[in-house]
Amino acid sequence: MDLSSCCWRLRCWGTRDPVFLTGVSFPPDCPVYSETLIKLSVYGVSDGHQQTSNFLGSNSFSVTDLLQSKDQQLSLSLRTADDSDTVGTVVVSRIKMGEIEDGEVDHFTTDMHQKCTLVYESSHGSVNDKDNGPIMNAVFKNAVCKVYRFQTVDSKWMLVREQMAECTLSFSIPKQLIALYIQEDTCRIQELKDLGELSPHWDNLRKDVISRYDQIIKEYQDTLAELEKHTGPSFKPSCSKGQKYLEFIPINLHTQRMRVTCPRKTDSFYDVVTVGAPAAHSQGFKNGGLQKLLSKYESEKKSHSTAYQCIYYPPEQTAKAREILCVVSQLQPHISALADQLLQTAQQSSSQPLRDVLKSLEEKTKQFVHALKDELVKSALLALHAARPGYVSKSQSSARSSPDPHPSAAQKPHSVCNNVDDSQTPQRESQASPVRSDSIPHHKEYDEEEWDRVWVSVAKSLNCVIALVDKLQEQDNNNQESAPGHTLADVITSHSPDPPMTTAVWPDQLGVLVQSLKECVAEVAERARRSVSFVLLQEAACSTAQGLQLQQRRDAVFSQALAALACGFVMQLYAGLEDKGFLRQLHAVGLVAQFESLLSTYSEEIGMLEDMEVGISDLHRVTFRITEAASEEAVSLQPSVSGRRDHYTVEVPLPHHAFQALPDELRQGKPLRVLPVLFNVGINEQQTIAERFGDISLQERINQKNFEILEGYYKSLTSMVPSECLPRFQTQTDIKELLDTLGQNVVTKKRKNVEILWLAGMICRRMNGIRFTSCKSAKDRTSMSVTLEQCSLLRDEHLLNKDYFVRALDCMRSGLLTQGEVAQWDDPEAGSNATNKPASRHFYPIALLLVSSHLLVVWLILSLVFLLAKYQ
Repeated sequence: MDLSSCCWRLRCWGTRDPVFLTGVSFPPDCPVYSETLIKLSVYGVSDGHQQTSNFLGSNSFSVTDLLQSKDQQLSLSLRTADDSDTVGTVVVSRIKMGEIEDGEVDHFTTDMHQKCTLVYESSHGSVNDKDNGPIMNAVFKNAVCKVYRFQTVDSKWMLVREQMAECTLSFSIPKQLIALYIQEDTCRIQELKDLGELSPHWDNLRKDVISRYDQIIKEYQDTLAELEKHTGPSFKPSCSKGQKYLEFIPINLHTQRMRVTCPRKTDSFYDVVTVGAPAAHSQGFKNGGLQKLLSKYESEKKSHSTAYQCIYYPPEQTAKAREILCVVSQLQPHISALADQLLQTAQQSSSQPLRDVLKSLEEKTKQFVHALKDELVKSALLALHAARPGYVSKSQSSARSSPDPHPSAAQKPHSVCNNVDDSQTPQRESQASPVRSDSIPHHKEYDEEEWDRVWVSVAKSLNCVIALVDKLQEQDNNNQESAPGHTLADVITSHSPDPPMTTAVWPDQLGVLVQSLKECVAEVAERARRSVSFVLLQEAACSTAQGLQLQQRRDAVFSQALAALACGFVMQLYAGLEDKGFLRQLHAVGLVAQFESLLSTYSEEIGMLEDMEVGISDLHRVTFRITEAASEEAVSLQPSVSGRRDHYTVEVPLPHHAFQALPDELRQGKPLRVLPVLFNVGINEQQTIAERFGDISLQERINQKNFEILEGYYKSLTSMVPSECLPRFQTQTDIKELLDTLGQNVVTKKRKNVEILWLAGMICRRMNGIRFTSCKSAKDRTSMSVTLEQCSLLRDEHLLNKDYFVRALDCMRSGLLTQGEVAQWDDPEAGSNATNKPASRHFYPIALLLVSSHLLVVWLILSLVFLLAKYQ
């Protein structure tokens, strides 16, 4: 068998009697059989910087030899290339994660020198396997595994398994989102067409807006077609971040799990999702990011609203209009279905099911009525009426009959006449011939009370249905065949003219009332839909060409952020399926998703951070729901997305056995909230420039704002979930104390205050949160941060020997070459003197920042000294 592609390089510095702390693992996609031969070659490195080495010796063994040996451990003699001499001995042992008992660990402490650990990964994980089970393999692919062994303070040995995997959601979530974008914009075009006849001015604006939506749809369709053709890895490498058709795909989205096995302790898992900062790299950052562009857009929209004779609606009102449109679209068919179900249940003469259906109908109808009880709908109906052809406001009517040459200019914003002629329409939209206002027949004045009457009719119809059902249940309870009609006369006036009501009559009467309710709801929904569609038409009409690009930019950034969030949620859910405390927290208050950003506030990365801030904030519009998968095949276990831009729902399917073990709240499809928070601390040399000569107010505002969000989540968590549901840690620091310390650090003026990131990460893990780490491309800074956090967890939670802290850090960072896109550079702390460095968790600047203005000064001085010495 050819296993030439499965090669590993282990390094140990500064000793002739090495201890290899990194194991060799065979992943499932690299099968190993009993007859497989494994060759070990040992080299002596004479110059680590020049990468010069000389061959010492080698030996080979089969898997059968290792498995049949005593204690599954082989002692091999290293032979020279000509097989003439023995130059040393290497000990190979076989380790399987999760099966270390007390007695099996002691022999590791006697003679660890010259040992190499071999780890074999089974190709078939069990259903409950948190690393390689069928559930995990459906979403996470191409796993890369590395195994280490480190000594604890009590001279025992722990096994540490790192597994990094790609996620299929990197492409599947964005492709679903793009399809939803196309569907939503297509519906928006239809809604604009359904507005009916408009004045020439507004009709021209509508045509222009529809053409813009057509352009967006065409571009999204082309992008989706390109993504369907994509083949290759399940992630977007950083070298492709500028490609237009990949702008919706997150950069280097990977999951990383560290599994720790210690004697006399259960295995522990620590997960983190690494991803490049969600940002529109293909569009560039010359004019800033989303935060800056949105602020500029809102200020320009006011001036454009005047030029286009539109009513200016602030962002919160346009967001409200979208919310109303979404609620109407969701609740109207739901109410109609419940009304039909009520009729069917009533004919079955079953009291309790009838009461349950009626309760659901009453609840949904009240939500519908409450959503439309907004002045925005009422004012928008008036504005839409004013945009009809031939509309003349009261002020124009009085001005036509009055000789007063100075009409009052003080009018309410929603009382102005929007039916302007073509001379007031911008030149690019002036296509229709001018229409004289005196040639258009005057419409009747708008009745502002009409909407109130139509809106209230829904509640009245619902009350009639409730009253009739109550009366029917009362008759059933009293075993009466009929009831006097006058008892319903106070409630039902037009639907029950006949005094007696028999069992043969009530189905018809209930059917009439239900039909009346459905018709009222349909009429109200249609009017509300048209009114808020007109609001959105005015917003779109006021948008410039930059407004179109801004929407596309926001869509792309949100797509990247949602793919990362869905990946983290699925990973956290799979890991906690057997944790009752976690599941209780999940449906009670939801989870917190903590995004750790290492972007600087200088140059282009300012725009990236502005994009990321908006993208993470938009994740508040996302909820999750757990469903039962149709089968246990991988395609049936893929999460799906539904909804509109104002709200999306991600459905996560689980196999039957896992779904049935969930609490009732989760099995009933309760929406699950995930609260995203973002903390940023720049740590590279560009941040040094920003802190000395630039502006870091963006970073300070982000950290302060998200600290308040995190603090609010903690208050909800402690009030609704007992502390027993939260995970236990070796360091028993109270979450409240950590929050107070984080709050102090957020407001403290301190350069590169990485304590903010450390505290936020600790708080997130103690609250069962989802951890994300990001930089520009999820490579150098991200990998250094993740490995440092992992070693800190080993030290604080698993008693890693202080002498092994930096060595463990070296092992993890020297393996970064196997992670494909991760930076190809050696750890700056590696070397024989590394063990003398202090093992402190407060040395982020040392580990992550090696170039600063101080080093620049040192370089200049040394260069000057060199030149003086050269020319003397």
